[in-house]
Amino acid sequence: MNMQYLKNVVTLRLDGDLCAGCGRCLEVCPHAVFQLDNRKAVIVSRDACMECGACARNCPVGAIFVQNGVGCAVGILNTMLGRSNGCCGGEQCCVSIA
Repeated sequence: MNMQYLKNVVTLRLDGDLCAGCGRCLEVCPHAVFQLDNRKAVIVSRDACMECGACARNCPVGAIFVQNGVGCAVGILNTMLGRSNGCCGGEQCCVSIA
């Protein structure tokens, strides 16, 4: 089962000009949002981003921006920790896709 979030609301941005093509974002992204194309990272599944911030924290050249601490990642982690029962507080944050 894959998770898909609301379309076109993710804060994820990638500056292709800054990208060094190291591939760290591919290694740390839990939802395979990135892939390498012509030795540069590209976003291939933006709406699958859960805004955890792992890609931005691990990018050595600062080519990735995502406003972590918002969106579904926080809701999922809080649910796992027993702090809430909703995804992120939004009415329709997460939708399961079979």
